[in-house]
Amino acid sequence: MLTIDRATYDAIVAHAKRDHPVEACGVVAGPEGSGRPERFVPMLNAAGSPTFYEFDSAELLALYKQMWDADEEPVVIYHSHTETEAYPSRTDVGLANEPGAHYVLVSTREHGNAEGPVEFRSYRIVDGVVTEEEVNVVDALPPRSTP
Repeated sequence: MLTIDRATYDAIVAHAKRDHPVEACGVVAGPEGSGRPERFVPMLNAAGSPTFYEFDSAELLALYKQMWDADEEPVVIYHSHTETEAYPSRTDVGLANEPGAHYVLVSTREHGNAEGPVEFRSYRIVDGVVTEEEVNVVDALPPRSTP
């Protein structure tokens, strides 16, 4: 199950709507090993496409350096689908190289960048196997536990 706070959920949806009709993409980083999506990082779709996303390589490298320095990892990797349902395409599955991450898809096909609901779904993708998981949106994440 993905547990995500309302502000991060809203930020992902807003990014997807803002970039429509181009697919939006980004990462939510969190402390290594915690599974806590804490730091929202919207990124540029270098492909600029309504049917495909590609992280800008320089931007992605800079993000990974930041995460390494801060002992963080990608907890959520998200992108939008502008014309189809929020389900990973074969290309999405092929690009999924973070087995511990939640892969979130937001479909803006019904309302585009206008007001209205979106389809927001989360998956685990490991070794090409796609498993949908429940999304639990909370007002705030519980306090971090200290060892």
